[in-house]
Amino acid sequence: MFRKNNVKRNVQSDLGFGSVVAGESRERLVNPDGTFNVRRKGLSFFASLSLYHDLLSMSWWKFILLASLGYFFVNICFAFAYLAISPGALGGPEPAGFTGDFLNAFFFSVQTSSTIGYGHIIPDSTGANVLVTLESFVGLLGFALVTGMVFARFSRPTAKILFSDKAVIAPYRDITAFEFRIANARKNQIIELRAQLHFSCLEESEGRRKRNFHKLSLERQKVPFFPLSWTVVHPIDEESPLYRMTHEDLVHNDAEFLILMTGLDDTFNQPVHARSSYKAQEIVFGARFGNLYEDFHGKGHIAIDIGKLSKIESRGA
Repeated sequence: MFRKNNVKRNVQSDLGFGSVVAGESRERLVNPDGTFNVRRKGLSFFASLSLYHDLLSMSWWKFILLASLGYFFVNICFAFAYLAISPGALGGPEPAGFTGDFLNAFFFSVQTSSTIGYGHIIPDSTGANVLVTLESFVGLLGFALVTGMVFARFSRPTAKILFSDKAVIAPYRDITAFEFRIANARKNQIIELRAQLHFSCLEESEGRRKRNFHKLSLERQKVPFFPLSWTVVHPIDEESPLYRMTHEDLVHNDAEFLILMTGLDDTFNQPVHARSSYKAQEIVFGARFGNLYEDFHGKGHIAIDIGKLSKIESRGA
C-alpha cells in the first residue's frame, strides 16, 4: 500500500500527459519502442501534416520506397503530359502504337528530369519545350530536396539503446530493487548518459482511483561512459513507493514504469535520447539478470553477448 504523504507529494506529477489522459487512459502510456499511445484528433489533414518530420523519422526502407514511388509517379505524369500536347511533340525513333509512344515519353521524361539527355528523343514543338523547361526545374528541385533529406537522415544523431524485454525485482544488498538492463547497440560512444525512472499507477484519492506519478530514486543516475551495458537499479527501501508491493498490487493498480535515457553522442557532439516502459506483466519477481560478460577467445579480452541482454535467472541460480 502507498503512504498518504507519497500520494500528496506526487499527485501533480503527470509528466506532461495531462490529468485526463493520465486518469482515463487504460493503455500503456509509452510503448517499448518509445512511441506514445496518445492520439491526436480535430486537426485538418494539412494542419496535422508534418512531412519533413515524417521523412526524417521513418525507417530507411520506407523512405527509399516513398522516394522511388514519387520518382516514378512524377515521370509517369510528365509522360502523359507529353502525349497530351500532340502525337508529334517528341521527335525520335518511330514508336509502335500507344505503348511505344508512352515508353518514349516516359524515358524522355527520365532523361530530362535527371539531366542525362542522350539525344535520341528530342522535344519537337513549342509546347514540348515549355514542358521540358518545367520538368527540368521540377527535376532539379526534387533531386535537391531528396539529397538534402538523405544528408539530414545521415547527419541526425540517434541513440540505439536496447532495453531488456523484462524488468526484475531482484535481491539487492539487504533489500530488493527494481532493475532493468540496457545496452549500446552501436560502436559509437554515449557520454554522460542519464536515466530517469518514473512509476505510474492508479491510487485511491478522495474516493476515486486516480493515476499518479512518482519519480523513483536510482542507485546511480548517470554513467560518464556507455560503451557496453548498464543495469539501472532502483532500491526498494521504506522511502520507495514500491515498498511491500506485490506483483498482484502492480497488476491491480495498472502500474507502468516510464524510462527516459539522455546522453551526448560523441561522434556528432549532440544530445540523443531513448524512451521505453515496462508494464506490470513485464516484471519478474524474485529473479536476477544473467551474466553478459565472457572471456573473448580465452585471451583475457572481455566481451559482452548482447543476445543475453534479457536473460533472467531464478533467485537460487
